[in-house]
Amino acid sequence: MGQQALRGLDPRRSVGQDALVADHRSGGVPEEDLMRALYREHAGALFAYVLRLVGGDRYLAEDVVQETLLRAWKSASRLDPGARSLRPWLVTVARRIVIDGHRSRQARPPEASPAALDQLPAEDELERSLRLMTISDALEDLTEAHRQVLIETYFKGRTVNEAAAALGVPPGTVRSRVFYALRSLKIALEERGVTTS
Repeated sequence: MGQQALRGLDPRRSVGQDALVADHRSGGVPEEDLMRALYREHAGALFAYVLRLVGGDRYLAEDVVQETLLRAWKSASRLDPGARSLRPWLVTVARRIVIDGHRSRQARPPEASPAALDQLPAEDELERSLRLMTISDALEDLTEAHRQVLIETYFKGRTVNEAAAALGVPPGTVRSRVFYALRSLKIALEERGVTTS
């Protein structure tokens, strides 16, 4: 329950907390009245104290106050009704909750936002390896002449004239073979489930 939900509790009763704790222990006071009295008498001061402990984080302070009052409610049968005030006990519980929360955050590695991970360039090596294996397999379906011309032009990065000189064929033949080799490679890839756009 947040600070505003806590504020909405019934402030009409003016019975002291000590009497309520004693009456609650004997079964004479409902739990709701005990919580209202605890809230009315201690929530404001407890919130101000916790707010300083958590560096001004209002939401965290509200959560700590809520947890503190919840623990007081759960421990009502063990609280000392003869004590002058329950506030020292509540302050101690709140401080321990803040310390425990700090320790648990220190023990865990900081969480990264998924948005930050989207900005990091990362190549999927498995995807790349599978793609290369599929292309290599599809190249095996081509004729030797078509495979050689693609290796010279696409994989070695040679121009048509350089590939023609390396293969010992005219440049027009290289252009023609590249055209038909790419068409055959596209069909071979489609047979393997790879679509090209």
